[in-house]
Amino acid sequence: MKEQLPVIYISVLLIILIFAVIFVLREVIKTRRSENIFSKLQSKLKKEKGTSKEYYELGSLYLDKKLFVQSISLFQKALKADKEIEPENQALIHNAMGYAYFAQEQYDIAIRQYKDALKLYPEYVVALNNLGNVYEKKQMIPQALECYETALTSEPDNKIAKRRAESLRKRLVTSDN
Repeated sequence: MKEQLPVIYISVLLIILIFAVIFVLREVIKTRRSENIFSKLQSKLKKEKGTSKEYYELGSLYLDKKLFVQSISLFQKALKADKEIEPENQALIHNAMGYAYFAQEQYDIAIRQYKDALKLYPEYVVALNNLGNVYEKKQMIPQALECYETALTSEPDNKIAKRRAESLRKRLVTSDN
């Protein structure tokens, strides 16, 4: 048995190393693909006017890179590029802008963007969760709870809304006592 211990130890290390290499390779490929799309869109949109989808896609890539000001500018261009964008797609753009403003701690503008998204697509659960989150940051607990409960009426199994609504209900009960 003692003779097999080094073989088992090396085998386990080899398996761990293989999993690590696979994980790193997947991340490199994903990042490379993202950077390729980023550079193609960036160069195309510098040369010519793009579609709403292209502006939105590039804006989303800027969001991933945490370049919020640039992403907001691209999202605004996305809204202006096509006059006939479906309401659901407009809502996606407003939600993304809300997220960018939220990340910059511009909560009032984020609220406005999330509300614009919900005017266009009232059942948009992600925007409802995001609006609830920004209300929480502003300590507007009743409004936040209302957002999460509305999200739960549209999507009863929404884990985020369930967890946050339960937490807020407890906070409201303890503050009332």
